[in-house]
Amino acid sequence: MFRRRLTFPQLALATVLGVAGGVYVYKPYFVQSAKNLEQQKQDVQKKQKGTD
Repeated sequence: MFRRRLTFPQLALATVLGVAGGVYVYKPYFVQSAKNLEQQKQDVQKKQKGTD
């Protein structure tokens, strides 16, 4: 088997595709986490107003 090195454009394309794929896969997770964080903040504010 012959070893071939990746050229810079091939390496750059693979890197960009890898990052884009990771963003595509994990985007729903981050959106859900942001919604949960907002909901928790609202719950805390409601509790603070209710105890005042």
